[in-house]
Amino acid sequence: MQDSTPLVVGIDVGGTKTHLRAYAGDDLVADHVRTSSGWRPHDPVAAAGWLAALVAGALPKGVRPAALSVGGHACETPRQCAQIRTALQLHFDAPASVVGDAELLVPAAGLDKGVGLVAGTGSVAVGRLADGTAVQVGGWGAVLGDEGGSAGLVREAARAVWAAHDLGDEPDALALGLIDAFQVPEVPALGAALESAKSPSSDWGRHAPVVFAAAEAGSPLARAVIDEGGRSLAALVEQLAARGVPVDDVVIASSTILAQPGLYDAFTAALADSVPGAQPRPLEVPPVEGAVALARSLL
Repeated sequence: MQDSTPLVVGIDVGGTKTHLRAYAGDDLVADHVRTSSGWRPHDPVAAAGWLAALVAGALPKGVRPAALSVGGHACETPRQCAQIRTALQLHFDAPASVVGDAELLVPAAGLDKGVGLVAGTGSVAVGRLADGTAVQVGGWGAVLGDEGGSAGLVREAARAVWAAHDLGDEPDALALGLIDAFQVPEVPALGAALESAKSPSSDWGRHAPVVFAAAEAGSPLARAVIDEGGRSLAALVEQLAARGVPVDDVVIASSTILAQPGLYDAFTAALADSVPGAQPRPLEVPPVEGAVALARSLL
């Protein structure tokens, strides 16, 4: 197979799951999904070893890639990605590229330029300048940022209900939902519950359905939190535009925004106001297809 048709491998390492696809021409050779447990992007040698083991386990015995591309969660800077790529090429005698996982969205959509916007547990937007320089905004994590992602929405919801409590308001559907979700007796206990989380992004983010349910139940607080989340996501695109990134197409992925019409509508309405020429495009294929496209471009 490899004597006649080059094999390309694309890998999408997400925050919770990793997806590998390998193609020889148009023939799918491997389609492998596993957890991202053990992924250590801040240790280039360990990350490269993890990826090499993944490839070895997913491909047929004796088959090696002619080109490999990786989109890595928490691969936050060009320098960090370059270090992983250098370490990875010690395992493979083949061209390789490593980018942040959000950079897979634009090529996955079949586009040469545009913005990739992720709004899942966290939130980040990426694009490239005309000279190819990568630009990322957002992605600061649940404690400092990730507005519009599930963890950020829960954090802002807790702030909103606490502010209402300080004004003397009775707990509404949002407050009652958060009290139940975090298993605390009253609103003032929410602060300690959030602070005690071992993994804020996941521990907070899993309660985001409470915010959307409260909005559907008529909570003005929840609705305001969601609307602000949508505006914050649009602001990421606006920041990229201000830095010279082409933003005509905004490719959107991740379950939080695509599964929640309220957040998606808030984002698109804010985007139409702040960046009128930008066209939102929900991604319709797995992001790993972007890694495959990048791998093909290396041949």
